[in-house]
Amino acid sequence: MPDMLPLDIVIMAAGQGTRMKSRRAKVLQPLAGQPLLAHVLAAVVPLAARSITVIAGHEAAQVHAFCDAWRMAHPQAAPLRVVLQQPQRGTGHAVQQAAPHLGAGGMVLVLNGDGPMLATDTLRALLERSGGEALALLTVDTGAHAGAYGRVLREEDGSVRAIREARDASEAELACTEWYSGVLAAPVALLARCLAMLDDNNAQHELYLTDVVRHARTLGAQVQALCIADAAQAEGVNTPAQLAALERLWQRRNAEALMAQGVRLADPARLDVRGALRCGQDVEIDVGCVFEGEVHLGDDVRIGAHCCIASARIAAGARIAPFTHIDGGTAGVTIEVGERAQVGPFARLRPGAQLGAEVHIGNFVEVKNSQLAAGAKANHLAYLGDASVGERVNYGAGCITANYDGAHKHRTTIGDDVHVGSNSTLVAPVCIGAGATVGAGSAITRDVPAGALALRRAPQQAREGWQRPKKG
Repeated sequence: MPDMLPLDIVIMAAGQGTRMKSRRAKVLQPLAGQPLLAHVLAAVVPLAARSITVIAGHEAAQVHAFCDAWRMAHPQAAPLRVVLQQPQRGTGHAVQQAAPHLGAGGMVLVLNGDGPMLATDTLRALLERSGGEALALLTVDTGAHAGAYGRVLREEDGSVRAIREARDASEAELACTEWYSGVLAAPVALLARCLAMLDDNNAQHELYLTDVVRHARTLGAQVQALCIADAAQAEGVNTPAQLAALERLWQRRNAEALMAQGVRLADPARLDVRGALRCGQDVEIDVGCVFEGEVHLGDDVRIGAHCCIASARIAAGARIAPFTHIDGGTAGVTIEVGERAQVGPFARLRPGAQLGAEVHIGNFVEVKNSQLAAGAKANHLAYLGDASVGERVNYGAGCITANYDGAHKHRTTIGDDVHVGSNSTLVAPVCIGAGATVGAGSAITRDVPAGALALRRAPQQAREGWQRPKKG
């Protein structure tokens, strides 16, 4: 930033977003698993501002709640405040609400809360273009029709003369292909003076922020433009279709970044990352996978098709077979999958699952709040909840830990080298000693000593000539 001047950030987040047809505030609509506003905040945090002001209006309570949570999650970020725009009389009126909260002697950066693709480097370049003196505008020119965006009108020498809103533009002005993004940088003192000069003499009878260009020129200030060709950085979201288009663009760019790091994607168009995905070397990801929260994939990990993985750390050499669901749940809870472990297909790991090295979790096996030590196996049709499982345990098909008594959860402890026969029920709290064997079909309600055989079945009966009931 120019000469390290203090910086204030203003984010406009008051729009109603009627075309979204949603009860959720527009800036809180999700893109890549995060609200649009969260993406904007992520772009400005590295700028080390002295303050961030979010202007709320429509569904202000939702925006307030989000900002409160964001502050808690980012204690090192600049102080964030929310100010209310009520009534809503245009973009210029919105920024007027933030003006009293801007510090003296610095710069201000104004941007939109529904523009999730903005890059931090672009914002730095815009601040450099201002140089601490000029009003600097972020504009876009792709050579195509600019739609409903405000047109950038220039003098013959190339300087910016005005921004004309599309509704107020003439036919000749509408033919201009350079448009204004809604993002600007300026000295605080200059912007404050321009804001005080705004009027509503326009087609919508609103206070346009774009009119600050005209007023800055009246005050003798320079008006600069940083024109970029990447329109996505300047695009906002007004409809579900626009949101979906930006989602696919974000995912494609993220996929390209992963491949540039060496990740092998079977099809970049069929990957969804809704959080942060970090990969080691020689990671392979098949089609249709969804990653949420913080996910770490170690070296040589392979993820099969159509897996959903959230808040997990998967160690080197692990294999996740197709259609596996790994859900670490809320922030701070992470599922651990050990080196060379095998999970799936059609397995489910729930919060608190921790798998050691070379553990096998097979098809239709569910693990919740349980730890499996190295080499343990539960290969099919089983449930492990609130359990501690030792090394090399073989947990048979159809087995469950009955961990809930109707009021409280209880733990099951299974020692090393235990064999649990198929279709057995371990009724917690219970401990199976190391090396013990549970016979198939048993219901175990008491502790089993180490090395013992536990067998509990009802006697088999056969009733000759028995008839099934028949419908009347």
